[in-house]
Amino acid sequence: MRSIVYSQTRNSVRIAQRGTGRWKYASPSAAVRWSSSKRKARQWSTPLAKQLYEAITTTGPIPLASFMRMCLTSDMGGYYMSSAEGRDQFGQKGDFITSPEISQIFGELIAVWFVAEWMGQGRRKEGVELIEIGPGRGTLMDDILRTMKNFKTLASGIEAVYLVEASPSLREAQRKLLCGNSPMTETEIGHRCISRYAGIPVIWTENIRFVPSNPEKTPFIVAHEFFDALPIHAFQSIAPSDSLQEKDSDTIQTPTGIHKISPEIAQQKKKKKGPQWREMVISPTPPDSTHRTLSTPKSRQTQNPPPEFQLTISQASTPHSLYLPEVSPRYRALKAIPDSLIEISPESHAYAQDFARRIGGSKENPKKTPSGAAIILDYGPLDTIPTNSLRGIKAHKRVSPLSEPGLVDLSADVDFVALAEAALGASEGVEVYGPVEQGDFLRAMGIEERAGALVKSIKLKEVRAGKWMDEGEEVVQRVDGAWKRLVERGGGGMGKVYKAMAIVPESGGTRRPVGFGGIVGG
Repeated sequence: MRSIVYSQTRNSVRIAQRGTGRWKYASPSAAVRWSSSKRKARQWSTPLAKQLYEAITTTGPIPLASFMRMCLTSDMGGYYMSSAEGRDQFGQKGDFITSPEISQIFGELIAVWFVAEWMGQGRRKEGVELIEIGPGRGTLMDDILRTMKNFKTLASGIEAVYLVEASPSLREAQRKLLCGNSPMTETEIGHRCISRYAGIPVIWTENIRFVPSNPEKTPFIVAHEFFDALPIHAFQSIAPSDSLQEKDSDTIQTPTGIHKISPEIAQQKKKKKGPQWREMVISPTPPDSTHRTLSTPKSRQTQNPPPEFQLTISQASTPHSLYLPEVSPRYRALKAIPDSLIEISPESHAYAQDFARRIGGSKENPKKTPSGAAIILDYGPLDTIPTNSLRGIKAHKRVSPLSEPGLVDLSADVDFVALAEAALGASEGVEVYGPVEQGDFLRAMGIEERAGALVKSIKLKEVRAGKWMDEGEEVVQRVDGAWKRLVERGGGGMGKVYKAMAIVPESGGTRRPVGFGGIVGG
């Protein structure tokens, strides 16, 4: 899928389709108010689209992060908040399919990874917690618990399973899978039920900050395809010009419009010569827009009508553009290069920091002996800053991320280096390994051997039952195709695109986690 490139001219925003010679011009003054009395009421694809339009025309363009957050989690019809009958975002019949839904082996190997870390850290007999962020339908945690019950000492030491989930409908799906007929009850931090696995309690919260943090506990944390759904801010470095410097020096763009700033801050901004970061913001497309009026390249004219929203460059600095791109030398190095594009996810940084503090402690909440581990599996580049990575998925197909708010899954590439920086900056008691390609990680964890054992078990079971015929062979082919899809690097494989990263207790480099160059020990 071709990327969109944004740049600014004097009085317009120039939007180019990479690989084409066509440009689209849109006024950077995106908060144009259209009079409803002069034209018939505009028809919107979803109720959420109308709500976004009304908010933007009242306050002005909104950050991309705000748009993503509304589209995914708004109680007015956010993608993950819908409880419509028959709506299922996951699996073959949904909008996308994840690794745990493809093969049970994926979850089994994540469990084995936790077991290896537990063994390497002294085999604690109590105080173990399992935490999953964004658990989907609960398939991954179900596979983890099913596998861990084979390790009696570890299983008996698990005190609770915490699931961080904001969607009521997904919480119910998770309850059915993990707890069966056990009812869900409300608690001070969310909800609770008793699992099918040795009566281990399953506790739900809407944010990880509600999960109790105890330095005496050993948390094993998994975040699979979670960070890609967290909101991102997008910025572009704008080349300096006298008019830009003068216009930008004493103004700032906020959700309520462009305002004058104090003389002191204005003077500081004037001293900062050179390119400036500008934030990419969301505004509605003009009423009755067509692909022709929007100059949409033919390769992207597959959706009718065209998207109701567009990305433009903010007219002035925003609070986000003045602060976020300055938090890392990686971003600051690109500022000097005009037209540089970067994406930053503050919420992702906050989650990585939380993981690190739970495992390694912090100055405010020290942990005598760091323990636990976190594994992050998601897609994104190995070591570069994501750019132009916002995507929309519907019914397993890529669509415009700016169309049908609430009906399209939005995601963006994960900046793994930023996660590592955030974790290491939050706790001196942790170290980070990776990212490595998912295919390499799973092969190191023994996915091929486990698949072979599973096939052998299926064949033996079917033969003993006298049922081995075409149906049994079909099951074997599904198992074989599933694990290969998880590790293959080309075609529709997930082995290269997806990455794995680990946050573990600091060991001075004496012990590497399995899957990242280490071996099972302890």
